[in-house]
Amino acid sequence: MTGSVFFKQQRVGRHGKIFKMIKFRTMTINHNGSTISVKGECRITPLGAVLRKYKLDELPELWNILIGDMSFVGPRPDVPGYADKLEGEDRLLLSIRPGLTGAASLKFSSEEELLALQDDPVKYNDEVLYPEKVRINNNYVRHMSFGLDLKIIIFTILGKKLKEEYLN
Repeated sequence: MTGSVFFKQQRVGRHGKIFKMIKFRTMTINHNGSTISVKGECRITPLGAVLRKYKLDELPELWNILIGDMSFVGPRPDVPGYADKLEGEDRLLLSIRPGLTGAASLKFSSEEELLALQDDPVKYNDEVLYPEKVRINNNYVRHMSFGLDLKIIIFTILGKKLKEEYLN
């Protein structure tokens, strides 16, 4: 793999503002693949698979937190094509900064494995996962507090799933 060790991608932040999110590169360059990644894809490098498994590819996002594009906890930032589809009340999640981790991230921490089981991963993501993530993220925004953020951070560190009742 040639090129930068960093991967920069446009994401949608607070109030729909576009920013460049930084991660460690985990895929081959110029793969022309989907924005949806599935565990075991040939475009994911061996080192990239390890970085993804332990979420180490996301460490450079600390820079995005430092400069104010992101926070530690909040909805994960979407690529422009997905966030553009949000309408009405679903846009609530855009009222706060996106996060390094969040309630939906914890529920779907094994998303790549789940998508690998589907016949049509993109369709499953668009019709099942994405709407559920929007629902969970908006519920988080309605109930966010320091205590909930602390739970999300602790659960992220411990690799545990967050139960839905924590958002109520």
